[in-house]
Amino acid sequence: MNNTFFKCIISAVVCALTIFSVPVFSLNIEDKKPLPVHYGGRVVIGELDNTPTYTYSWPGVYFEAAFVGTVVDLKLNDSNNILNIIVDGQAPVVLARPGKKTYSINNLTEGKHHIRLEKRTETQYGTGTFEGFFVPRHSQAITLEKPKRSMEFIGDSAVTGYGIRSPGRECSDEEIFSFSDTQITYAALTAKAFSADYQINALSGFGVVRNYNGGVPGQTFLSLYPYALNDKGALYQSNWSPDIIVIGLGGNDFATPLNPGERWKTREALQDDYVENYKNFILGLRKKHPETHFILLSYDPVNKELEGQITRVVEKLKIKGEDKVDVVSIKPVALSACQWHPSEADHKNAAEVLTHYIKANPELWN
Repeated sequence: MNNTFFKCIISAVVCALTIFSVPVFSLNIEDKKPLPVHYGGRVVIGELDNTPTYTYSWPGVYFEAAFVGTVVDLKLNDSNNILNIIVDGQAPVVLARPGKKTYSINNLTEGKHHIRLEKRTETQYGTGTFEGFFVPRHSQAITLEKPKRSMEFIGDSAVTGYGIRSPGRECSDEEIFSFSDTQITYAALTAKAFSADYQINALSGFGVVRNYNGGVPGQTFLSLYPYALNDKGALYQSNWSPDIIVIGLGGNDFATPLNPGERWKTREALQDDYVENYKNFILGLRKKHPETHFILLSYDPVNKELEGQITRVVEKLKIKGEDKVDVVSIKPVALSACQWHPSEADHKNAAEVLTHYIKANPELWN
């Protein structure tokens, strides 16, 4: 959660990733038919050759399809991200900034197959577009059933998977990018534990009223959250209404001392501003999602400042009649990933805590 992110996310990074062996060809898509796509995350739907396309920038986006056959093509147009291709739950094919290409997997056994494309990295600047799964015209397309449960996770770098795969805290800009992976964070792990659809809407370095060390003044997570993409061009409009929204915001607001020239004259003024805006953000979400249950995460690894302010937020919400909000405390242990961010072990521990809490309170699923 620091300013290195703001520069590393826009640098020209060449990722040194292992790309698992898989046949890759440029094939004639005209001889193929598109598969029906199930997706999770915020996307802007377009059209290419009478087939839907999906443009994205928020982290954790994924696309799925199923079919009977031996060949499947993926049309990609993404020079900004690292992507996973997962067939039948096997180890992923990892593609680093693939660009505009068609990838073909043609060594599958006869029978039914499930294909999944995942966005691993965060793009605060720039987007990617998925142009669809395609199979030969004689293959059988299968429409996937929509999961019965849904979850949204709102936060900062702690949920984007910032440098999560790193073996140590010291990371270059290139390593931060290549080691990041939203799909192994506590958010993705928790949602998958319940076979739930999920959105992960998070921005590294941004806070409720103050960004890390006072960076990018005047633009906070709350000002960016309403938009479908990072260009602030179109508001996100969807019938998405999750059963549970998990929010972890505040680490950047309080991570560093106030700097000269910031608009808060005292720490108490910053705390009050945070509490008021966080409360109003949740009340705004309540208007959009009347039945959703909120879980606020407390994960203050150093002192009790964040925890205390979250307690104040809940108290103010209850005064407003909001009774479907809980607080779950997650205490990172290692913080051994890039720049003292949660490690993969920390995320697994957090997922266990959160999953246990939800299982113990089944009424959270509406």
